[in-house]
This record gives sequence, C-alpha cells and structure tokens, in this order.
Amino acid sequence: MEQRKKSWAEPFKIKMVELIHMTTREEREAALKEAGYNTFLLKSKDVYIDLLTDSGTSAMSDRQWAGMMMGDEAYAGSENFYHLEAAVQNYYGYKYLVPTHQGRAAEHMISQLWIKKGDVIPGNMYFTTTRLHQELAGGTFIDVIIDEAHDPDDLHPFKGNIDLNKLQAVIDKYGADKIAYVALATAVNMAGGQPVSMQNLKDLREMTNKYGIKIVHDMTRVAENAYFIKKREEGYADKSIVDIVREICSYTDAATMSAKKDALVNIGGFLALNDWDTFERARNMVVVYEGLHTYGGLAGRDMEAIAIGITESVEENHIRARVEQVAYLGNKLVELGVPVVKPIGGHGVFLDAKKILPHLTQDQFPAQSLAAALYLDSGVRSMERGVVSAGRNKEGKNNYPKLELVRLTIPRRVYTQAHMDVVAESVLEVYENREKITGLKMVYEPEYLRFFQARFEVL
Repeated sequence: MEQRKKSWAEPFKIKMVELIHMTTREEREAALKEAGYNTFLLKSKDVYIDLLTDSGTSAMSDRQWAGMMMGDEAYAGSENFYHLEAAVQNYYGYKYLVPTHQGRAAEHMISQLWIKKGDVIPGNMYFTTTRLHQELAGGTFIDVIIDEAHDPDDLHPFKGNIDLNKLQAVIDKYGADKIAYVALATAVNMAGGQPVSMQNLKDLREMTNKYGIKIVHDMTRVAENAYFIKKREEGYADKSIVDIVREICSYTDAATMSAKKDALVNIGGFLALNDWDTFERARNMVVVYEGLHTYGGLAGRDMEAIAIGITESVEENHIRARVEQVAYLGNKLVELGVPVVKPIGGHGVFLDAKKILPHLTQDQFPAQSLAAALYLDSGVRSMERGVVSAGRNKEGKNNYPKLELVRLTIPRRVYTQAHMDVVAESVLEVYENREKITGLKMVYEPEYLRFFQARFEVL
C-alpha cells in the first residue's frame, strides 16, 4: 500500500506575536501616491503582509535572543567575534573572517582589493549592489550565466549555473590577467532564487585553477542552494545540508555574506577569505570604513546572533520548511494560472510581469506597475526586479533585462501558510484585472541604485 504523505508544518511554535495593521483601499491609495508608487518608500505601518525582501526581516529564535543577552561589547577582542569566527570556519570552511555591518560592505572591500581599473568580472547574473561596487572600483561585469536562466518557463533544475563556454570566451577575449575574479552567487537572486549545481562548481573550479583565476562566492543564500542540491542532484540525497554547504564553499577562494538572509539576523555580514595577504589588507581596510577588525561595525550581541543563526540555518528541518513554504506559494500561483518564474526559487516567488502585462513596454515599467497594483489591492508589499533595478549603462541609457519580474520575497519564520493563501488570492485578483494597469513614468531618479528611491507617476 502506498504510504500517505504527511502534511507540511512549520518546525517551530510561536511564542511572541507582532500585531499588523489592516488598511482600507482609500488609505492604500493615499500611501502609494505619497510613496511615488515605489514600494520601498511605503511606511511599514501601512503594509499588511511585507514581502519586500527577506533581508533582515526574518524572525530570530529564542536561542538567538538569549545570545543577544550575552553580548560582549568590548571595543577590542570581543568574545562574540571569536564565536562568529569559529562558526564561519566550522560550517563554511573559510580560514579568515572580517565582520561587516552588512553584505555590501564586504562587496566594497573585495572589489577595492581585487579589481583594477579596466578589469572584467564574469559572473552568474548581476546583483545590484555587487555590480555597482565592481563598477566603482573600475571593473566591468559580464554575465556568463546559462541561457536557460533568462527564460522564466525553462525547467532547468540549476538555472544559476555558469556557462563555461561563455566564460572561456571572456578569457579568450580579455586574457586571464584582466579577470579580477569570477563572481559566483549561489541561489541566484535576480534569476529567481535559482541554484547552482555542485558539478558546475567543480567544473568551474577546475577551469579557473587552469588559468589562476579566483572565485568570490556571494553566499548569502548558500543553505537554500544546498537544499536544492540535496533534492535535485545525483549523489547528494543522503548527504547533510552541513556537508553540502561546506563542499560548496570549498570550491571558492573568498566569500561575501549578508547574514541578514540565511543567518537569520536583522543586521550583519562578513568577508571570508582563505588568502592571508588579502586578509591582512582587508582587516586594515575595515578599520577605516567599518570599525575595529574584531567588530567591523557590529555590536557584540549582533555577532553572537549571527553565530547562532549560522548553526540554525543548516538544520535540516529549518531549511526544508523555509524552501517548501516558498514552493507552497509558488505552486499555488502556478495552479491558478499566474505566470511565474519556474522552477520556484528558494527565497521568493517571482511574477513574470512581461507576460502578465504584455500591453506595457519596459519603458512603462511593468514590474514596478504590477508591484504597485498588488499593494493597492491588498496591502501586500513586493518589489520590482526589472528595468528599474537594472539601472543605466555607462552611456546613460536604460539597461533592458530579459527578465521583468516582481519578487514576492518570503521572510524566514515570519508568516504562516494562511498568509501565503491571502497573498495568492490578491495576486490572482490583480492578474484577473491586469488590463486596467496603465503603467508608470519615472519622475525622480537618484544617481545610484535607483530602485530604492525613484519616484513615479501613473501614466
């Protein structure tokens, strides 16, 4: 007899709640107009279900809160630094640690340390802050992700993989000495949270070793990537998440980490290194920009919470529940006929704004318009990942990415299955009335990372 599947449930119980505010449509109309139709500029008090980002929005555990009470706030040599250093070494395998206030500070440091003016940085799809720091250091990012990553409907199980033929072409064109490093993200954000396979990592390591090229790992969602490897890649079903994470990291030379994602904290990050000389330069640099090398812009209590969060992030029940909750929402939307990026990623469900709003050109900002419409319908806050996020090229013209997406990003351990049902119902409502969405025009644009602060008006 076939064994009946057990129902899915969160591997935790709730011991404290935060009340959230329900708004009227009239209130949301006023709030959205005041925010310039940019969900980043909404006040959180006006948001019902907040799916803007999973960065710093997760719920910490009782163990993490207990650790916060053990903060050693000494200016130098905090005990919590050594706990964090041990966690990074034990779970990720990197030798040296430079703490930072969040991930983009680590991106800034490695860019300044390893990029020379005129260098190129091939990688598996850009990320906004990463690419900006590379450009500010004088480098140029080149996308070498597999073609399948740019097709929302392609079911390739590892759409985050690097196309080694594309990488070879970059090496042949520019020469290995002009490649600062390969920028490798696990669970690629801009592709829809898509994972990299272990075989691709092995092949990439072999290729870069041949040319003496380093690999910098954006590991902010490495545990989610490990879960997909366990589920999808031959030979890994019986391996632990701990072992898979450690193996992923072993094929790279350095890592930038925003601990606000996988490590389940509200603030913090680090640069992890294996090369002593780079570490010496980095820990001297961090004193200038962040703080002493044993706190790097963080309180002792924050470092303790990260150390504990790293341990919790690789627990089998936790990572299964985290990724499967995202899959629950994604599969529900697929069943309702809503166009989304497939396969469903690890940290969010990405709505395909091009397919949902085919009557809008990218210059009418379909993803931004869709995010605004979703908030107006229900108070659910999402975020644009399309032409607004892609920014402008060096000639000052818009970049037009193939993917024009709205990200429904699920915070860890925050919302229940019922919240996911409410989100799905709202997305369906907007989808069924999609022809009423008229698009937006940009009326204010900051110099850098415009998606955070740009303002729009309804066309």
